[in-house]
Amino acid sequence: MKFLGLLLTLCISISIYGQQIFHEISMPNPETHYFHIQTTLNNFKEKKITLVMPVWSPGSYLIREYPKNVNLVRAFDENNHSLNVKKVSKNKWEIEKGNAKKVIVKYESYAFNLGVRTAFLDKTHGFFNGTNVFTFPEGYKHLGGQVKVIPHADFATISAPLKIAGDGVSTDSGAKTFLFSDFDELADSPFEVGNQVVFHFDAAGVKHTVAMYGEGNYDIEILKKDMARVVEAATTIFGQNPNKEYLFIVHNTDDGDGGLEHMNSTTLNVSKWIYSKEKYRGFLSLVAHEYFHVWNVKRLRPCALVDIDYSNENYTDLLWVMEGFTSYYSEIILLRAGYHTQESYLTKLQGTLNYVEGTPGNKVQPVSHSSYDAWIKSYRPNENSRNTEVSYYSKGGLIGAVLDAMIIEKYNGKKDLSDFMQLLYQKYYATKNVGFTQTQFKEELSKFLGKNMDDFFIKYIDGVETIPYEDFMRPLGLFIERIDEVNQSIGIGYSIRSGRVVITSVLAGSEAEKAGLSVDDEIIAFNGYRVNDSNLSGFLADLSVGQPFKLWIARGERMMEITNIKMGTTTRSRYHFTYEGNKLGAFWLREMGK
Repeated sequence: MKFLGLLLTLCISISIYGQQIFHEISMPNPETHYFHIQTTLNNFKEKKITLVMPVWSPGSYLIREYPKNVNLVRAFDENNHSLNVKKVSKNKWEIEKGNAKKVIVKYESYAFNLGVRTAFLDKTHGFFNGTNVFTFPEGYKHLGGQVKVIPHADFATISAPLKIAGDGVSTDSGAKTFLFSDFDELADSPFEVGNQVVFHFDAAGVKHTVAMYGEGNYDIEILKKDMARVVEAATTIFGQNPNKEYLFIVHNTDDGDGGLEHMNSTTLNVSKWIYSKEKYRGFLSLVAHEYFHVWNVKRLRPCALVDIDYSNENYTDLLWVMEGFTSYYSEIILLRAGYHTQESYLTKLQGTLNYVEGTPGNKVQPVSHSSYDAWIKSYRPNENSRNTEVSYYSKGGLIGAVLDAMIIEKYNGKKDLSDFMQLLYQKYYATKNVGFTQTQFKEELSKFLGKNMDDFFIKYIDGVETIPYEDFMRPLGLFIERIDEVNQSIGIGYSIRSGRVVITSVLAGSEAEKAGLSVDDEIIAFNGYRVNDSNLSGFLADLSVGQPFKLWIARGERMMEITNIKMGTTTRSRYHFTYEGNKLGAFWLREMGK
């Protein structure tokens, strides 16, 4: 039986290694914004092969429908005979290969969205993620292969985090061939192709490469120094760095839209003027955030993000840990690296607390639900989102701060949240390479703190009770005063659109909502007087609480008189920090190396 098992294993291995995948991507006419993709499949025994293209990118929890950019898919055998291709779902193509030993698949993919999750091509550069343009044979996600990138003649440089095959350079216009161990690695790899500025720095024993697209007010020598300090500070949280090399792709654009993490790389899309003195800390915070994902999300991760399903949503209730804790640590990293002062750090934390507790949705949506519903809510906000949702980034960051304080108090300053994160990393990634659930997270935390955390999770993670921040932070010398501000308001936000006063938000439970006002209503008149961009606030300010008034509005093409409205009040909690240093707080606020 042992011999038979060995023989079966050998046969399976031969079958797997006999099959080969070769991708080739070119950009002969970048002004058309089309990448040309050719995929060659060798030695597949099935009569039919189904190719699958992802519909989303891990790290960005929204179905983005990448196949919508694909034109007609064609397939040929080794003799260049056409093979029948049938579309069987929105992201799958079935190819009738019959007895063909080789299948060559060709298609074009439109790329004109310069985001960190998407693909872009014009005459200045090309950018894509593996998820945007490549496919894998269904049932063979585990199979590795090669991808050859053929740049346009005007593009001199290719930046990617994958290993290069051989010398990596062929004779045809500087093309490079890269290796990928499985589709997960290819999907997790961003590619920058153009004439980007490239520089290097070493930090935490890792070689870092930075590829800068676009002009900006940056200084390379300053970036080398500062990015290295951020990397060193981030590495101290987990005590070791799992990478040998790491790639930053930075897009300097008119309007930045954030970053996307990968195992050994990241793409940052930032404003080209972010390197000025008053904005630069924001850039370093983004660097810290995405780099911290090297550990938290890419390696230490929820069960739902271990075996990625590229065709459907991958739901998890733990984004408050994965993104929230990362947001918390991005500022801690800057503090420890010396880019935050004690005052600026606490101001940032205080701002986050006021933002979360000032969001009405914080009392409606538990942070675990916010995590789970990222796919249908967080990435698809509407005019009512503020009333019903809370950010798992911001709320999760506050919970990270609270748990950090609890651990520091428990261990009298000898341990903090970093020690707990290291424990999870060793147990679930380094030792087992598996994911964890929220229940497992809670159980591990209970053991670490020596107390049952069920009530904490019921109230603050799966519930919407207000966290008593002042109680948790006081032992660290941080005193938090909560002030409930009562303000006169009818509960609307508005903006001026081409000289028209248009409602942009309506607060849940407000007098405006009770009277039937809606987003996009145009306010025409107040108590018989025409409203403009300068007098509405004055009209409302002259009212006393409870005083009725009339509005004329336009809803679409219909004029309406609102007579059942009166001035009301809104209550908002404000938090103020006062820090009185003690040994526990000094541990919490310590800078790296001190």
